[in-house]
Amino acid sequence: METNIALLKSDDNREADLSCKLTTPELQQRKATVIEKLKKQTLERRELENGYAFKFSDSDSMMDELTSFIRTEMQCCDFFAFSLIINKDKGYIWLELTGGTGAKEFINAEMEI
Repeated sequence: METNIALLKSDDNREADLSCKLTTPELQQRKATVIEKLKKQTLERRELENGYAFKFSDSDSMMDELTSFIRTEMQCCDFFAFSLIINKDKGYIWLELTGGTGAKEFINAEMEI
């Protein structure tokens, strides 16, 4: 059984200011910690037209980490759109991270996922 969860934060086709809005040290530290964990747990990375898709194993803890990442990113990077594709039968979760012009470059340069 596959479940799609779309957490749309912005219109993928609009021009956006590609800058992180994190200002508090607590948010910056949380983001750094969550991204580092996600990097280590990424099973596969696929390039999309306007971003990337990342594959993770399906578990409650992984779902918690992904939703924590999305919540943090929504506070600072309002130019991203997020989608989670959960396939319990196959045991994986895909996180799609997309945006407008320059989003892919931002993911590579700033997030290094």
